[in-house]
Amino acid sequence: MPLVLGIETSCDETGVGLVRDGVLLGDALASSMDQHARFGGVVPEIAARAHLEALPAMVRHALDRAGVAFADIDAVAVTAGPGLASAVQVGLAAGKAYALALAVPLYGVHHLAGHAAVDTLEHGPLPGRCIALIVSGGHTSLLLLGDLARDPIVHLGDTLDDAAGEAFDKVARLLGLSYPGGPAIDRVAREGDPHAIAFPRALPGTHTFSFSGLKTAVARWVERHPGPVPVADVAASFQEAVADTLSRKAVAACHEHDASTLLMVGGVAANSRVRALTAQRCAKAGIELRVPTPRLCTDNGAMIAAVGDLVIRAGLPPSPLDLAMHPTATLTHALVHP
Repeated sequence: MPLVLGIETSCDETGVGLVRDGVLLGDALASSMDQHARFGGVVPEIAARAHLEALPAMVRHALDRAGVAFADIDAVAVTAGPGLASAVQVGLAAGKAYALALAVPLYGVHHLAGHAAVDTLEHGPLPGRCIALIVSGGHTSLLLLGDLARDPIVHLGDTLDDAAGEAFDKVARLLGLSYPGGPAIDRVAREGDPHAIAFPRALPGTHTFSFSGLKTAVARWVERHPGPVPVADVAASFQEAVADTLSRKAVAACHEHDASTLLMVGGVAANSRVRALTAQRCAKAGIELRVPTPRLCTDNGAMIAAVGDLVIRAGLPPSPLDLAMHPTATLTHALVHP
């Protein structure tokens, strides 16, 4: 079976993975998060420069961990979008260079398809039909999946404004917590009361998400509160609102579309309360919940290699070497088309 090199540079993580026949052989990850922390968010040009500097070493680390050589690589899969334009361009250019130098095919992968595919590395092939909840810093979507490599991907609902992870970052900033906001709120919320404040749940009864109003509700509550702000209670109540919204809509989508499996992926899927409440509701509804380990929920190279592995085994043709990056690509198929 072909050995696939995967490269991911859509945001601030430089990820490399090596996958063969559904098995992750080795991976490596570098983050420029510390360089962005003082700005409270990712600065695209800083991220792009960090990718440029880190990528060769990450490829070498992944090869060493897998115990293979450059000559063993049979195909290159690389994120072609969506993401920060300058960051995606660095990875795509590197992927083309490796493919050309090794005389192997190139596959331009959709970043979000990678999040869905990475679970196969831990839990095996996806069922023929399932609901996927992709929830990250830049994306929140409910999808109906068939064969991830071959079938069109159906969007049941997306966010109208802020993604869930973006809301975590903004609320953390309001509360004086560190960046990135997701892990900071998760830690602080453990000491708070998730029912202390009744924050709103937007668009009930639909598959569509909106977190801008929730973020604003937190800001208004903090502004009006006399005296010291009970940070733990605010964090816990906000986190509960997000977890409630995500899990409720995902389980409802499974019922509506007769899917017995829910796949939850993306950086916010690493949040302890989101995972716990979704697991509780899936168990009650008789739905199998599949969630990767936290380290594979965030952006990584293994997920891109996993998509490459799937599309190669499905017999899909490679991408042209003049494939352009698509920073705003909509997820309709696993591969980004020219």
